[in-house]
Amino acid sequence: MQKIRYGIIGCGSMGREHIENIQALQATEVTAMADTHPESLAQAQALLKTPVPQFDNAQALLDSGLCDAVVVATPNFTHVDVLKQALRTDLHILAEKPLCTKVADAHALVEQARGRQALTWVAQEYRYMPPVAEMIRMAHAGAVGQIHQVSIREHREPFYPKVDDWNRFSENTGGTLVEKCCHYFNLMDFILGEHPVRVFASGEQRVNHLDERYNGRTPDILDSAYVIVEYPSGARAMLDLCMFGENSVDNEHIIVVGHEGKLESLLPSLTLRYGRREDWGTRKVWGRALGQRQRRVGAPGVGHQHQICGPALWRVLHRTPEVCPSRARGAARGGHP
Repeated sequence: MQKIRYGIIGCGSMGREHIENIQALQATEVTAMADTHPESLAQAQALLKTPVPQFDNAQALLDSGLCDAVVVATPNFTHVDVLKQALRTDLHILAEKPLCTKVADAHALVEQARGRQALTWVAQEYRYMPPVAEMIRMAHAGAVGQIHQVSIREHREPFYPKVDDWNRFSENTGGTLVEKCCHYFNLMDFILGEHPVRVFASGEQRVNHLDERYNGRTPDILDSAYVIVEYPSGARAMLDLCMFGENSVDNEHIIVVGHEGKLESLLPSLTLRYGRREDWGTRKVWGRALGQRQRRVGAPGVGHQHQICGPALWRVLHRTPEVCPSRARGAARGGHP
């Protein structure tokens, strides 16, 4: 089997997680890497069993002929220039989110990519985390009936330090709601199958990074916000973000509610809960459903299934170590280059 050769453009923490995942696959290999930061290149090289050519700029890697596909994991504000170069090639491209920090740049890249034969993809890995993927599958299969609400809560730790502290300023990241929360807005649209018609938002920098200074400047990234999104069908979605609320078992809670039931996904515990409103209008005891069961189901290859009593059906998916462990860890903690 001929392996797909990957080049990594941007070897910070996110780029290195991509390297680990590429190495975990059987038909892929990393054959080149590029970064302007020597220490990042050295850390990335240390992950490989065999050294690969290194470049100090993206164009040199793109021109090298060493790759079939590239991963762009550079700081957000550099995406537009790197992707303009990459889109001129016939290489497959996986761009880390967000695509760009400015709407006009994103539109320009979409137009440049139009008609390309090679794959051009933006990494939105939350769609593929086991409990979220199963939630989406069940919701789209009608498990909760017509979907009326999608609610997402993330209460997590502050952003981590990055090379040259680029992620401390909204002009570099696109702002917290772009940098981190584009995952959630993508999920809202994908679950509902619609694009928003109206957005209400309120946020502020309340706690984090207020005592930090970089060349005399104070960071300006939001650390808390509420966002409400309205859709053409009348469905609504909500985001509750707090980046100084890390003392939780689960940082992320995603809820899908329809007129027939409810789905809940929790991360990083990789738990999915499911309940139906089967006794709506007939319940005789408050808070206690009638005639329902609870099920706990192992993921494929994990183990067993058993029945226990309870008011709702729960599906709990346990992720095995073989399934992209580094990506799961990175996504759960909001890792970036």
